[in-house]
Amino acid sequence: MHLDRRMKIQLAIFTAVALVAGSVMVVGYVRLPALLFGVGRYTVTVELPRAAGLYQNANVTYRGTEVGRVRDVHLSAGGVEAVLSLRSDIPIPSDLDAQVHSVSSIGEQYIALSPRNGNSRFLKNGDVIGGGRATVPPDINSLVESINQGLQAIPRDNLKTTIDESYTAVGGLGPELSRIVNGSTQLAIDADEHLDSITSLIDQSQPVLDSQVDTADAVQQWAAHLAAVSGQVQRRNGAVADLLTRGGPAAEQGRQLVERLMPTLPVLLANMISVGEVAIAYQPNIEQLLVLVPQIISEFQGAIVANLNTMQAYKGAYIDFNLNENLPPPCTTGYLPAQQRRSPTFEDYPDAPAGDLYCRVPQDSALVAVRGARNTPCATVPGKRAPTVKMCESDQQYTPLNDGTNWKGDPNATLSGQNIPQTEPASAPAQLPSPAPTPQAVTIARYDPATGSYIGPDGKVYTQADLSQNAKQQTWQSMLMPPAVN
Repeated sequence: MHLDRRMKIQLAIFTAVALVAGSVMVVGYVRLPALLFGVGRYTVTVELPRAAGLYQNANVTYRGTEVGRVRDVHLSAGGVEAVLSLRSDIPIPSDLDAQVHSVSSIGEQYIALSPRNGNSRFLKNGDVIGGGRATVPPDINSLVESINQGLQAIPRDNLKTTIDESYTAVGGLGPELSRIVNGSTQLAIDADEHLDSITSLIDQSQPVLDSQVDTADAVQQWAAHLAAVSGQVQRRNGAVADLLTRGGPAAEQGRQLVERLMPTLPVLLANMISVGEVAIAYQPNIEQLLVLVPQIISEFQGAIVANLNTMQAYKGAYIDFNLNENLPPPCTTGYLPAQQRRSPTFEDYPDAPAGDLYCRVPQDSALVAVRGARNTPCATVPGKRAPTVKMCESDQQYTPLNDGTNWKGDPNATLSGQNIPQTEPASAPAQLPSPAPTPQAVTIARYDPATGSYIGPDGKVYTQADLSQNAKQQTWQSMLMPPAVN
């Protein structure tokens, strides 16, 4: 037979196409290498209590996806063993359940692998899924026999009545039942499309369920308290009814009262907001005050215990006043220099210096200003004490200037409020250009030691005779008397 060149080319092309198609069918569809040599496969054994209709080459699914086949089903000492050939390109957690299901009513069985969690190691060749994690469907013969026995146990008249009533209940509801079936089918389809999300939700719901179990006692207590409240409401039914009856008129009167207070009530409420913010900021201080007030009141009440039930009870508290003047001495550290202090006789009220003026001695000093501003507890920083809010809310710690027995501060401090330094400089500071001179309020009192007379800041002449050179010995009464005015 003579073949020309064209026919040879056609036969060659046909042969190549046939070989490619056959290879694709053998490798991709029939998967002959995997069936003959186990390429890309591994074997897992499932222990079943019985075969339950499972057969060789049945499907094996994982989360609804086919992942292998049943290679063999054979008897074992404890039941039946199914050998599964699984794809190695799909990782499957080893902590799972193997369930035998039916595809249809004619008995097409398959094995569904359902993971318990996704954190366990993956299955590998030679693993065994024990019988405690394998389930099979009930025997259809036993199921039919149980249904038959159940129907025989029901009296025929009652069964007929049940069927008639069921027909009456659902008769004519075909369209509604059809919508229910269609909706359920669509719900199942949507659930299948989002199977991974649903599975993750189920796997991650364990902590939520555990929290419900852990708080079971609290839930029971809440239910018991709710029952107690409901019981109280039930026993006070008359009062509750009266409240509901009179609540409307009372609310109307309250509304009218608010309308009458309309010009001032908003201002009051606005001011209360500021008060509330301050109260929130100083909540620990308020709580401490409420704790200490009862103790302070009890100490004040103790002052009258000595005179209780006596003739002197009407005289009041039993208190001994010991006047220890200048014990301890006044603190001058941290304040303005002596030449810049205002005389107490001035009757005007100028603005206070802008600087932070307070007693700057050690916080644990037991001699000077024990309750000074430096020991003010910080409301927002527990355990810290500072004289200013700025220092409380910063990392800066209080540093004293000296022990308070002698004045110390900024020698250039003026009434303009220049801050007194917190710490002493390590070395002498560089000389800065002197600022422009500013008027200083200096109190000058011209004193005549011979007569004890001096001119006060108000321009009047005062005489303190007991300060003159010829003064008599002073007494504590004369010290407390005001000076005579000429």
